[in-house]
Amino acid sequence: MPRFERHVFVCHNSRPADAPRPSCTADGKSDLHTRLQQLSKEAGLAGKVRINKSGCLDQCEHGPMVVVYPEAVWYGNVRPEDAGAIVEEHLVRGRPVERLRVAEECLNTKTCPHRD
Repeated sequence: MPRFERHVFVCHNSRPADAPRPSCTADGKSDLHTRLQQLSKEAGLAGKVRINKSGCLDQCEHGPMVVVYPEAVWYGNVRPEDAGAIVEEHLVRGRPVERLRVAEECLNTKTCPHRD
């Protein structure tokens, strides 16, 4: 099998409702992960792109999180309805989805001045 061109990691971390940090999958499921897998297969990316569930990516305040490697593009507050844009724009066309991208200065911070 040839190596994958991209790996997509979808945070699947779940915490109790009273935890001090938010959770990317409050219900313990990941509709986002499922949708990304489905759409990437439909786009003919099987064998080229691997969609993985991940543990905590330590960007909880921006979650649900998705990161695409090798470009190291971090997406935040991603919803299942955003999966189509990530697949079509980034994984097929190679253009990151800027409206979902977490600003570099916001990574590894608990607050972000660019968030509403």
